[in-house]
Amino acid sequence: MLIKRSMRIAGHRTSIALEAEFWEALAIIAARQGLAMTELIARIDAERAERDPGQPLASAARVFALMHKG
Repeated sequence: MLIKRSMRIAGHRTSIALEAEFWEALAIIAARQGLAMTELIARIDAERAERDPGQPLASAARVFALMHKG
């Protein structure tokens, strides 16, 4: 089941839908880095824009969570 959250990043409103497990992983990563969830998602979005602007933000967030788990 996907959980959709809306937030403001880079000056615009956006929504991202992820499975609960990915939201939990991102929350742990954000806490570990001392960031709010919106700050972490903004960082993921900025990296995605540089690396592959065509990649959906949800996909970039999932990949980020997998690469930074543990």
